Amino acid sequence: MNISYKWLKDYLDFQLSPEELAAILTSIGLETGSVEEVESIKGGLKGLVIGKVLTCSDHPDSDHLHVTTVDIGDAQPYQIVCGAPNVAAGQKVVVATIGTKLYSGDESFTIKKSKIRGVESNGMICAEDEIGIGTGHAGIIVLPDDVQVGTTAAEYYKIESDYILEVDITPNRIDAASHYGVARDLAAYLEIHLKKPSVDAFKIDDNSPSVTVTVENTEACPRYSGVTIKNVTIKESPDWLKKRLEAVGIRAINNVVDATNYILQETGQPLHAFDLQEIIDNKVIVKTLPEGTPFITLDGVERKLSGKDLMICNLKEGMCIGGVFGGLGSGVKDSTTDIFLESAYFNPTWIRKTARRHGLHTDASFHFERGVDPNDTIYVLKRAALLIQEIAGGTITGEIQDIYPNPVHNATVELSIQKTWNLIGKEIPVEIIEAILKNLEINIIDKKEAIWTLDIPTYRVDVTRDVDVIEEILRIYGYNHVETGEALKSNLSYETQTDVSYKLQNLISEQLTGYGFNEILNNSLTSSAYYEPLATFPKTQCVLLANPQSAEIDVMRQTLLFGGLESINFNRNHKNPDLHLYEFGNVYSYQAEKGQENNQFSAIKEEFHLSLWLTGNNINNSWIRPSEKTSVYELKALVENILLRLGISNKKTVYKPVENEIFSAALSIETISGKKLGVLGIIQKALCKKLDINAEVYFAELSWDALMKENKTVSVKYSEITKFPAVRRDLALLLNKNISFAEIEKTAYQTDKKILKEVSLFDVYEGKNLPEGKKSYAVSFTLQDEEKTLNDKQIESIMSRIQKNLEEKLNAILR
Repeated sequence: MNISYKWLKDYLDFQLSPEELAAILTSIGLETGSVEEVESIKGGLKGLVIGKVLTCSDHPDSDHLHVTTVDIGDAQPYQIVCGAPNVAAGQKVVVATIGTKLYSGDESFTIKKSKIRGVESNGMICAEDEIGIGTGHAGIIVLPDDVQVGTTAAEYYKIESDYILEVDITPNRIDAASHYGVARDLAAYLEIHLKKPSVDAFKIDDNSPSVTVTVENTEACPRYSGVTIKNVTIKESPDWLKKRLEAVGIRAINNVVDATNYILQETGQPLHAFDLQEIIDNKVIVKTLPEGTPFITLDGVERKLSGKDLMICNLKEGMCIGGVFGGLGSGVKDSTTDIFLESAYFNPTWIRKTARRHGLHTDASFHFERGVDPNDTIYVLKRAALLIQEIAGGTITGEIQDIYPNPVHNATVELSIQKTWNLIGKEIPVEIIEAILKNLEINIIDKKEAIWTLDIPTYRVDVTRDVDVIEEILRIYGYNHVETGEALKSNLSYETQTDVSYKLQNLISEQLTGYGFNEILNNSLTSSAYYEPLATFPKTQCVLLANPQSAEIDVMRQTLLFGGLESINFNRNHKNPDLHLYEFGNVYSYQAEKGQENNQFSAIKEEFHLSLWLTGNNINNSWIRPSEKTSVYELKALVENILLRLGISNKKTVYKPVENEIFSAALSIETISGKKLGVLGIIQKALCKKLDINAEVYFAELSWDALMKENKTVSVKYSEITKFPAVRRDLALLLNKNISFAEIEKTAYQTDKKILKEVSLFDVYEGKNLPEGKKSYAVSFTLQDEEKTLNDKQIESIMSRIQKNLEEKLNAILR
């Protein structure tokens, strides 16, 4: 936001330089990016002085040039060659001396000592357009005879300069998005008096009936104020007003519109002036219109209204999109004589959604969607009415209309002095704290045992908690005034669980990168539409954003899945279909707190996850090897390798089938004790199709927090390679279809943990020649004793026990 240095001085008496002012504003949280000098005429007429033409003769080598001598108050007069037809001896003129920079639009040129057709010229006698005070170029400027020679042109033309400070306003500090708002913070820091423009002169000139207002939608418009001003004269604004607006980057339009813009820049409260002739029967109705209603806005574009767009209407039609943009016909025109001036407080959420819906980002919507002061509309209305009367005339007619059915009251916050000291890290004297609060217009209602009850003004929409107040105290007190203690307490050798987790993230990242994966980072904000049909991640558990930028990013993600699918879609659309992707990231959801029922969620749960996506080919076709597609088995192997790298062995985990609307086939990864570590499987084709992915996608999502709890330090142990051979035995087992290989593996390892080294599946058969509901597993068992060679008797004994356990526990039948 552009803040005028001179404008601020209307509210404060200070002697700071613009640079000092910028430094102070930055120190109190209003970061100032740049300080730029602006002048009413570009260049400020520097180097231009008033001179007197002493002599004027024809140029010896030109039929239109003249050789002059000009006195500019120096010891010797200057010889200047001039081509103007009206130059003559005795004239008072404007002279650009050598080294002066003149501006023409965006271009500039510097006056140099030169020879013009053989005659030396030491400057230039100027025309209006050459110095920026007009457009005339028929001849040089001839000034009155009483002008003193040597007077600077800047002094003669009363050139004004100002400094514009570019202040970056954070979204929560809308109270500082005005000159008065910045001055208020500055006054609190400097501890000087803040001068608020008086509206005591406001009065009703004519009590005749005027415009009446009806607010049908008080949710969208909690307060609507307005006043009628008749017999105004629409014309160009006075120079002081135009210069003020132009200095901060606003184009002057006419006196009434400029007045509303001026008040917005002063107070931060948007205003709108309606042509009274467009208000049928003097009735204003604040309401919504039917979905799809056409409306032509001030820019001449016809827009289709939503049923959620708040409109300011007359008896027949809409006149303005409330708080966002005016209509083409209802605004102030050159022919306007009577106006209705609006000062309102609109619901920030309604304004934000309407602005996003129509792509209209105006100064008004900027302020309204962040929350203006609902209790300031009348003051601002009076201030604007007085200014309009000053520059446009007119009579204030009828009573002020003020519809405010549910007044917004000041917030109350309890502040602990001890907590203030603890958070700031310094025991600031209570007298200073009290003075800062007073300067910030925060009233102390009560003091009890170092607990203060505070009354927060409604314009501070960002101050709702004690920590917000403490931040305000520290901001004004000064961060640099909090000294570092004499003792610095630190421990450089202590490794936290966070450090361990970070190291392991890097370890797993390197492992996956070695497998050919690429890491992705997706936005943690996503669309609630993804969760509409899901029971696994119900929409009711989505953490909604209070101020979403659009409907596409209105909730926090519950899973990393959809961000990865968007990345896959993007890559496939750019001819990159073969993908191995992984992402570390947080996921968020509402969880029911203990004792709550009926799906009432209040606690936000945040977890850190690791996800993997596979799609396309694992190996592309070449002369030596045909193409090979990725598979869910490859994904399972990758997950197992991650678990092993984290010290979680296969013997400590189980894989259980799960069914949900996300996967067509999936396994839940759990510890033997039943703690869930994650899930892997094949994404439903219907879900892929919604994101325009016409390929199989294999997905795994692991809870990194759960993995860290199960993580054991992996130490590398070396052992001598055994001299004794391993023995393999195969069994063909007939089992019920619901029996998984994991159950066979678990039962086998429970039978023998010393000799049995490996259990692997090498064939599965379902079909002909098998009883209904049955399937056949071909399983190999690898046996090895590291101390001696196994004999047939030992081998048969172990295999018999394994077979017996499989028959008893899983009803297996040996084929």
